[in-house]
This record gives sequence, structure tokens and C-alpha cells, in this order.
Amino acid sequence: MDVLDAGLVEEPISSEEIFNGKIVHLFRDTVRLPNGKPATREVIRHVGAAAVVPLTDEGNVILVRQYRYPFAQVMLEIPAGKLDPSEEPLVCARRELLEETGYEAAEFVSLGVFYPSVAVLDEKIHLYLARNLTFRAANPDADEFLHVEQRPLNELVEDIMAGGVPDGKTQAAVLKAWNILQEK
Repeated sequence: MDVLDAGLVEEPISSEEIFNGKIVHLFRDTVRLPNGKPATREVIRHVGAAAVVPLTDEGNVILVRQYRYPFAQVMLEIPAGKLDPSEEPLVCARRELLEETGYEAAEFVSLGVFYPSVAVLDEKIHLYLARNLTFRAANPDADEFLHVEQRPLNELVEDIMAGGVPDGKTQAAVLKAWNILQEK
């Protein structure tokens, strides 16, 4: 543990599963605070995911539009999906890219890990930049309805900065990819 973290760590005492769903599991945990007092934490556990910024040779990002029920809104996002049991994140990224967009990539660059909601959710989304794309055929899941589109990377960055793309994983991954590409 880093010396800066001393006096901040909460020690788990007990855990009770409240809900066991297909995608998430909700737990009510009791922890001991740094001052020794107990507290309750509600935690949503998630297997994790991978997300990809697919960049064409022309500098366009392949994106998907899909309806997101929690917000009752169609969202513009990078291709992404949850990990299958014991699946490696890069394998998931390749699978989701092909399923959702029909593209395969010869090159993947790790952009790190994104934690979408650190207060209540333990999901980790592994982010990648994908290049040297080849189109095959899309094969979305049976319950997945989406439209695939391309946007120039610089325009997408401008849209993100103007508030036009609210999805956090898309913001983080696209801005990281942009930064890496500007350094070259």
C-alpha cells in the first residue's frame, strides 16, 4: 500500500448478496472504517468488459448507435461488450469489434483500464485502439439492435469536448487514442 493511502482503507467485515442477475450482482457489505466504526457499502459486481476505438486508414472512427434503456436514449458509442467467463480482455475486444461492426483489426494498442463508477460498481473496462481494419461481416447478438457509422476522429473529439457524446468509456478511450496519435 502506498504511504499516501494510509488511513484511508476500509476493511471488509461481512457481505450479503441482495440480487444475482444475468449481468450484475448487488451486494450489501459491512466495512470497518479507518476510525474503527462500521459502515454499509452497496456494491454492484460486474465481470468486466472491453471497448475498442476502431480507426480506419482514413482517420475515421467506427461507432455504433444503440438505444440505452436506463437513459431512454439512443447513444453513440465505441464498440464494447462484457467479458465471457475467464475470457481475456483482448479476446473480448476482438470479438465485440467483429460482432458489432463487422471489422477485424491487425493491430490493437492498449489504452488502459476505465472504471465507470468507482463509488458503487467494480466493473473494469479494458480500452483499446484498433488499426489496420478489414471489413468481414457484422454479427450482432440476437438482442442487440444498432447502427454502425463512421466519424472523423478530429470531429468526434470536438463533439466529445462540446458535450455531444455522454458515454464515459467512449469519451475516455477516444481522447486517449487522440492523445497517443498526436504524440506521433
